[in-house]
Amino acid sequence: MNSDISICLYSILYGFFTLCFVAPPTEFVSAGLTVQNIFSSYLGSEEMKFIDYHIRRTAVTAFVHSLIPLGYYIGLALIAPDLSLFMIWDLPRACYLLFTLCVLLPATVGMMALYWKHNNWNDHPIARQLEQLSHGGSWRDVASAINVEFRRIDKFTSGLPGRRLYVTDSWILKTTTYHVYIAHQNDIQLLLDNTEEHPLSYENSTAAQFLNITVKRAEPHLQNFQIRLNSLEYSDLRSKLQAQIENTRNIMIRQSLSDQFLDAFTATVQFNPTFMLPPHVELETCIGCMQALSNVKLQKHCDDMGGGNENLAAAVNLQCVQCFCRPMWCLQCMGKWFASRQDQQRPDTWLGGKAPCPTCRAVFCLLDVCRIEL
Repeated sequence: MNSDISICLYSILYGFFTLCFVAPPTEFVSAGLTVQNIFSSYLGSEEMKFIDYHIRRTAVTAFVHSLIPLGYYIGLALIAPDLSLFMIWDLPRACYLLFTLCVLLPATVGMMALYWKHNNWNDHPIARQLEQLSHGGSWRDVASAINVEFRRIDKFTSGLPGRRLYVTDSWILKTTTYHVYIAHQNDIQLLLDNTEEHPLSYENSTAAQFLNITVKRAEPHLQNFQIRLNSLEYSDLRSKLQAQIENTRNIMIRQSLSDQFLDAFTATVQFNPTFMLPPHVELETCIGCMQALSNVKLQKHCDDMGGGNENLAAAVNLQCVQCFCRPMWCLQCMGKWFASRQDQQRPDTWLGGKAPCPTCRAVFCLLDVCRIEL
């Protein structure tokens, strides 16, 4: 009876830790109980050599996971010596088949990993996928291009380690436990399939909406794949994509609070007076995002007498003044700056708030933000 309880308890605990090891939660990742951390010296740096890292990671992960049944068998033999599981030739047929399976699985996966490696990883599934994307060239040239782009700090990242989505300027990269899906942004079609509504998010205590987006690849021999992300990250993802995400089902996507404010900020500025750019002044790139052209100028248009504050000193400090800076910001970055200077606990007051100019600290309100007319 005690032996049966020990076997049952051992099986439950082994199954629990196996599940956490195969799909590690945040606690296991923080404790370093992952394949990536244990074999980090062999895998190398993901940041420097993304493709090389994941070729090794998927091979090592497959082999380590194939050892799990054998580990269970050995542990069971130690927990219940009366089963005589180490007496291989005298085992019952069912136990012998279990032992054979536990040994053949890592042996097969190990031979497959050696086959991938023997020709400098040319036969690895990731290498074959890159060969398809090279259109007759070398897969290593494609890998080198991906590695270079992955080192840039402006890539979009979402998900947990080992199961992440990366979007660079030219590539969409989805890592899974045993594979990496790679697609060039010029050769894909993006479809918003459906959403998942959750009353509680694992990250916080608020409701969450997750989007399922299918990535259809133009290469006929490459499988389509699906990406899943929180709707709050949808705006950041879209800004990094070259192709539009087709929402043929008109699915309602929840926006983050900052995205909702930016929409309201942009809509309000459209009704403000415009600023006529002098002929001798040339617009430069926004110093906030370094991508869009500067397209707004702070010009005092409001009739500000201190905002009705009871404290006169505070009212003077918050009074809008004329800003003499040249145009250096785009509308989106100015809106993000304005939102960041508001009371984060009172989003209902943001549109009526004030903020200092990000360059000269001159106080302005929403009515003072003017679009530039060329």
